[in-house]
Amino acid sequence: MPDEPLLIVVLAAVGRVLFRYRSELAPFIAGLALAAAGLVLHATHPNGRPIVLIFTALAVALCWKIERFAERVYAAATIVVAGGWLATAVALGPDRDPLPTILVAAVIAASVPWWAHRRRRARVRVDRVIHAWPDLAEAIGLGGSRVMSAVVDTWGWRARMKLRPGQSTADVVARVPAIESALGTRPGAVRVEQDPSHAGRCTMRVLTVDPHAGAIPWPGPRARSLADPIELGVFEDATTVRLALLRRHALVGGTTDSGKSGVLNVILGNLAACSDVVLWGIDLKGGMELRPWAPCLARLATTAEEATQLLADAVAILEARAQASGRDNTRVWEPTPSAPALVIVIDEYAELADTAPVAVTHAESIARRGRAIAVDLLAATQRPTQKAMGGGALRSQMSVRVCLRVRERRDVDLILDKGMLAAGWHAHTLDAPGKFYVLADGHDQPRRARAYLVTDDHVRETAARYADQRPDLDPLSQAAIEHRPRAIEALADPEQMLATALGKAPEDGLTIAELIEATGMRRTWIYDRLQALAAADGARQVTRGRWRA
Repeated sequence: MPDEPLLIVVLAAVGRVLFRYRSELAPFIAGLALAAAGLVLHATHPNGRPIVLIFTALAVALCWKIERFAERVYAAATIVVAGGWLATAVALGPDRDPLPTILVAAVIAASVPWWAHRRRRARVRVDRVIHAWPDLAEAIGLGGSRVMSAVVDTWGWRARMKLRPGQSTADVVARVPAIESALGTRPGAVRVEQDPSHAGRCTMRVLTVDPHAGAIPWPGPRARSLADPIELGVFEDATTVRLALLRRHALVGGTTDSGKSGVLNVILGNLAACSDVVLWGIDLKGGMELRPWAPCLARLATTAEEATQLLADAVAILEARAQASGRDNTRVWEPTPSAPALVIVIDEYAELADTAPVAVTHAESIARRGRAIAVDLLAATQRPTQKAMGGGALRSQMSVRVCLRVRERRDVDLILDKGMLAAGWHAHTLDAPGKFYVLADGHDQPRRARAYLVTDDHVRETAARYADQRPDLDPLSQAAIEHRPRAIEALADPEQMLATALGKAPEDGLTIAELIEATGMRRTWIYDRLQALAAADGARQVTRGRWRA
């Protein structure tokens, strides 16, 4: 105020400075408090030295509950010196030489590690951010929000935020770049998670150090049964990513050099150690990705024909198990070493869709019906295009999604699900191989993780170790494969099958359903080929929905 006394102004300014730097001044404040306590106790309780020593010993004992060794030693040493000085000051008086000199020297000596301590400085920065947050929130469009509490950890800090009525977590996610600018952090340092118990609250995590800056060595397989969760990697808060794959199909997607092979190797390394899983593999790149695991793979298909045959056998196993479960009145197939589950690993699913469309039909049949009878798919692709990922039943049946780095923002929705990009699953910002988002049961928040690093030596050692322990298919499944009719048309060219069906069509043509039955292909595939043939005068629409050559 203009007429406010100068003394009040000066005292207020000094008070603000002292409060702002209260953490830095804490050693001096503690020294003054210690001198005042010695003066008062010497005047009122000059024989209280034993009591001071007892309380000092108790305080030192409590120091051993501090987790970090350096902090424990610092706290214990500081308490011993302070308690010893106070006990002497109570008996002799705080002004007795050389007690004042010892106190000043001790305060200065204790101040150096206090000022240099990283976690203390981090807490100070966080505290100042909390006090400045109302102004920052107004500047970035989140006015009315406030920080309820904050906790400093190894890599940064985490704050619980309460939003203004009408604001949602989506509003905070949309302003993450503005928050990073306001806080002065590096790009990509802020994470926002929805509070599952309140729509108007969220958790904001600020990473001052990237915990995933370096590769994380694979500790080796931990699973021994398909019912055991697979440890895939580590989240940014040092918790382990655990995925349950029993009766679940999984999809791993990401662009080139995103770490897809590393994620597959971690999963295969754990599945190879499971005694109740038979592993089949499809690798249309000549087996260059899955061949190192060949000692643990019961079958490995490297051509389109072999892939079609393998998936047709899997469908036969599926149908045989389903019939047996119906006869036995059992709803699910429980994997055991004598009746193991079947997991089919498909590397580069987009290549399979391009070169073996009949195999895709079998894969989609497995995706729809295979979970209950423990015939599961693990599909991976480096080309998450709309053509490869957007259609068919397979993608919609994948209950476990692992999304590594993608080139375009829209690819996030193709791999994970529609609307996930807007919800904060920003896989296009992942900046290192092996970093990923996971969407599965129990993992419904956009939390970044990094997969374990599996080296070629790890693959060779793990494959050699468990090659002799792999189970065989149960007799029911083996019999289903041996007695499956080997239909020639299953391996025929669907393009030729469509042309033959159109050429033999009656004058009124064939319906789309009849063409689907004749070729075994999907409705969208039929429509695409009919349009192409019509443009080349190879087919014509007789009436609505009926076609012939």
